[in-house]
Amino acid sequence: MDLDDAQDPYALFAEWMADAARSEPNDPNAMCLATASPDGAPSARMVLLKEADPRGFVFYSHLDGRKGGEIAANPRAALCFHWKTLARQVRVEGRTEPVSVEEADGYFASRARTSRLGAWASRQSRRLAARADLEAGVAEFDSRFPGEAVPRPEHWSGTRVVPARIEFWRDMPFRLHDRLVFERDGDAWRTHRLYP
Repeated sequence: MDLDDAQDPYALFAEWMADAARSEPNDPNAMCLATASPDGAPSARMVLLKEADPRGFVFYSHLDGRKGGEIAANPRAALCFHWKTLARQVRVEGRTEPVSVEEADGYFASRARTSRLGAWASRQSRRLAARADLEAGVAEFDSRFPGEAVPRPEHWSGTRVVPARIEFWRDMPFRLHDRLVFERDGDAWRTHRLYP
């Protein structure tokens, strides 16, 4: 889809994500998540997109780590996808909201067993004296939850970024890049171009 023809940012994103899935060697769904503390100190880290639809962009993580604390205190975030092989980038800015319990439970159950045990054992973003401590925690929860069933801990869930703004960027020769912005206007979207 040419940027001149784009009417729906979610349809355009889905097309670009499908292109990335075919071309990127690793994690085409990797995105940089930026949050900020209540006093405005920014922090950014890579997370994985797990769902994108007209409700927004979803990732999963601990709620009591740094990112979870910043989102709880300042429920706005920005995302950046960069697909080097395609020379494309998408930037998303908006408010955050929790996913439903059903969504979180469903995604958690789909994860590998060791990943589910790790969600229990990790005290995300806190100091770790030795890696052996993390491994001991995983072993402890492995004993606590024998078999395949590992329930989702309350401190682990999903966050949806509900966009107010989505920018699509394409690399062009001589740095005359192509930039198209969608901005939310009620239930619709307004579009405009940006200089490179």
